[in-house]
Amino acid sequence: MSLNALSNATAGLAATQAAINVVSQNVANAGTAGYVKRTLSSVATGTNNLGVASGAVTRSFDAAALKQLRLETSGAAYTSTKSGIISQLDALYGTPGSSTALDGTLNTFTESLQELAANPTSAAARTTVLSNASALASQINGAANSVQNLRTGIEAQLGADTQSASSLLSSIADLNKKIQNTTDSTSLADLQDQRDQAINNLSSYMDVKTTAQSDGTVTVLTQSGATLVDRGNAASLSFDGRGTLSANSSYSATPRSVGTITATLPGGGKIDLGEPGVLRSGSLAAEFELRDQTLPQAQRQLDDLAAGLASSLTNTGTTGTLGSSGDTQITVSAMQPGNTITFPVTDSTGAVRNVTLVASAKPGGTIVPAGQTTDANGLTLTFDASGDPTTYAAKIQAAFTAFNATGAAYKLPTLGVTAGPSTATSATLTLTAGGKVAAAATANITVASATDLYAGNPSLALFVDGTNNALFTGSFDSGSQLTGFAQRIAVNTKLSGDTAALTAPSTATSSGNASASGTRAQKLFDLLTSTPQTFSSSSGIGGVSAPYSATVVGFAQDIIASQGAASANATALDDTQQTALSTAQGRFAAGAGVNIDQEMSNLIALQTAYGANARVLTAARDMLNQLLQI
Repeated sequence: MSLNALSNATAGLAATQAAINVVSQNVANAGTAGYVKRTLSSVATGTNNLGVASGAVTRSFDAAALKQLRLETSGAAYTSTKSGIISQLDALYGTPGSSTALDGTLNTFTESLQELAANPTSAAARTTVLSNASALASQINGAANSVQNLRTGIEAQLGADTQSASSLLSSIADLNKKIQNTTDSTSLADLQDQRDQAINNLSSYMDVKTTAQSDGTVTVLTQSGATLVDRGNAASLSFDGRGTLSANSSYSATPRSVGTITATLPGGGKIDLGEPGVLRSGSLAAEFELRDQTLPQAQRQLDDLAAGLASSLTNTGTTGTLGSSGDTQITVSAMQPGNTITFPVTDSTGAVRNVTLVASAKPGGTIVPAGQTTDANGLTLTFDASGDPTTYAAKIQAAFTAFNATGAAYKLPTLGVTAGPSTATSATLTLTAGGKVAAAATANITVASATDLYAGNPSLALFVDGTNNALFTGSFDSGSQLTGFAQRIAVNTKLSGDTAALTAPSTATSSGNASASGTRAQKLFDLLTSTPQTFSSSSGIGGVSAPYSATVVGFAQDIIASQGAASANATALDDTQQTALSTAQGRFAAGAGVNIDQEMSNLIALQTAYGANARVLTAARDMLNQLLQI
């Protein structure tokens, strides 16, 4: 009996000591990041379970809380990244209504035009107009350059984050191997802590989910289902960064002109993590979205504003007539590359689509990509306008014929054109679509010249493409002239040497051949503040499915309001997500964190148990000694 008691007491002391060691470990690591509270189970041993032994050391946590923590970690990294960049983007435009904001600079410019209209003989007023125009162009240049700088910075950050994520994947696979080959429960718990912490860190870069395997390893997958870690094998991530980005840099460009993340999977396959929809949360997903969607849209807004500034002062609009047989007739003057004729057509689904004809200096008819047009839902075709207007009908029909053979995707009826009276300076065109023309055609024609400041009066090429002081027409002949125009817009250098052109009457053909008039300056003011212009649906202003009509001044105000609202929404969403993350952290810590008070209570109980086992051991020893003395 005494021998059994001695054996049990000794085993009890050993088990209690092991439990005390676990408590000690918990207390010592109470503030250690990633440490999960340990517990030690006791196991009955011996005949009739009379003895006791230490069981395995296990981690105490809520698996559901851990899953939620990772989801919220990904979400918080996503919203934080977006909020930071969108706030910087909003700051580029200034405080709405302030004199230094984009709309304030534009208002200053238009007010100087009005002052010049009232004082056309004032040389100072003419100089002020040019100075304010230059300040406006410079502010647009600066904002557009900053947008591309933000994109370039994100491109670099994507490279750094990809490297960090790839290292974490490798670390998780290595820890899987160690866990697979570890039998000591204490060491196993340490390795599991390290692995969970690595997965948590990975969650800040991308949205992941895990699947536990029977051998103790975990499989790591993206939320879209791509396997990144399979037991001891990890995907390797690489980023082919492109350095400095420009307005033409695009994921969808052929060839692709921005970097993407290529994941070489454990099975040997490769997937593109930069493809939309593959990554749905985390900082990497936010960076891709910012670089490829948010910031290009901001660039497009600035490009559209710059184009509106330039073309509103150089172009004139013409409206045709709608015929009783479902066609439309319009007369247009000689067109420059980029000038347009637009007429709405009812397609086979009953929807109305705009068909836009874009003048080109190149032969053939080409479908312009939707993203480069003002109407993403319409059909935009180029036609050869290199000859005089008498050739337009035949060239447009050639473009229509080519489209009619391949345009089924647009569900449009057969398009056609017939010529009316035409001369070397104008053409009358009747546009047909099987009786499905929905409204009268309109045309937008450039009548001003970048070199002849008196041509097209009162129109004036005040703002030009600064690359070569060229007229802005929106041409597609050498790529889209619109793309990146915000970075190139400038004041016509011809005006610096001939400011009198700003107040030239309609009869003037050169500087100084007529008295100054305020008519031209007033007309330019009206064109910017009162005359609606058409802006691209790709700008995101006014909707994403149809062109947006507004004055140039109104569009500038809309841009600032839109960016301000986007920044406020991003900040509010991030605040909400950070609260959700804090809640998830608290929920997980409640089950996995070390509670010092609880551990001290456990220690007191273990001390009592240790003392009791020691008393039993002492009593059993004394009894054994007495027996041996008999």
